[in-house]
Amino acid sequence: MRSTISGYTRLPKIHKFSVAGIAATGAAVVAVAVAPHAFAADTASASGASTAAVKTVAWNAKAFGETQHEALEQHTAAAVTAAKADAGKASADKERAEKQAANRSTERKAIEAKPAAPAKKTYANNVDGWISEAMDILRAKGIPASYDGIKRNVMRESTGNPRAINDWDVNAVNGVPSKGLLQVIDPTFKAYHVEGTSWDIYDPVANITAACNYAADKYGSMDNVNSAY
Repeated sequence: MRSTISGYTRLPKIHKFSVAGIAATGAAVVAVAVAPHAFAADTASASGASTAAVKTVAWNAKAFGETQHEALEQHTAAAVTAAKADAGKASADKERAEKQAANRSTERKAIEAKPAAPAKKTYANNVDGWISEAMDILRAKGIPASYDGIKRNVMRESTGNPRAINDWDVNAVNGVPSKGLLQVIDPTFKAYHVEGTSWDIYDPVANITAACNYAADKYGSMDNVNSAY
């Protein structure tokens, strides 16, 4: 039906509803475009979901760029910190290795520089070896004697037998027989024993050094002894 008012056309009822729906839809679209967060919140509320579970998301290019930039800065800072820590550890490891190498080098040089202990002198187990060893001790103690003077008296007194014993002279009669290479009695051996030698009167070196010590005291040297003394 057409209105009698000029310029106004009456729309059917169904057409009015359609226009109203379009207008409402347009308003809703505008509202979403202007306030998307509010729309999302309202939607979630309307559906019964918890608003706390909704994660805020950048809704435009600028906000998204700022979010990415902040994350990149945090990642870069963490990488720099880790790199510094790695560099510090590497430096400490290098310094420790250098110190250990230096210590090993010092120890090796000390070992190399340490003079080897001189080999112990050895002597033959015979008259010549016994006299030679006794001579080294006598020289160290400052007791005068010569190799020839000692050997001459050894051969006369015992013929080189370190176990020789005189059981017939006056000393033997008195109960103190002469013993060993240079036929020394026990009291004389004990009184003129040379430090560092054996206390066994039959020991060849101990017998020679004690006899030479006695001869040096009584005659000046074993070299001056040419008979029983």
